Amino acid sequence: MSDRATDPTSERAGDEKPRLKEYEGEGITVTFEPRRCLHAAECVHGLPEVFDLSRRPWVLPDAAEPARVAEVVRRCPSGALQYHHRPEDAVAEPPDSPTTVRRNPAGQLVVRGDLVVTGAYGDRHETRAMLCGCGASGNQPYCDQSGPCAEPEDDDVPEKR
Repeated sequence: MSDRATDPTSERAGDEKPRLKEYEGEGITVTFEPRRCLHAAECVHGLPEVFDLSRRPWVLPDAAEPARVAEVVRRCPSGALQYHHRPEDAVAEPPDSPTTVRRNPAGQLVVRGDLVVTGAYGDRHETRAMLCGCGASGNQPYCDQSGPCAEPEDDDVPEKR
């Protein structure tokens, strides 16, 4: 298993690529892009034996069956977590079909499907993304909760975890 990442300063705008960590398991590899994480906690609530913020590395892909890990990773609304199976399986995360776009109560655009997202680092093929709905994100086009959607006025909107 590895926990590989590029230099943390590479997250600044204008640098080559955002930081990406990779956690290799026997049957599945999970990748994590910290800058896109919005702390929805779907991973830690869904599979605490795999995703545990109190330990290093915090992701242990072999702590559960690959199919279960994939299921929980797909719950990540921001797309910060992704997965792919062993190269010989040639199975990556399948996109939702049809593609869906919805605005959540906080104003963010939740997009799922076969996506090409164009941003500061060029075109990226995605299956899930949380896009900025207010225009204030420093991680355009992705939401980083730095604008008005970080403090929704609607009392029915769940608080950030």
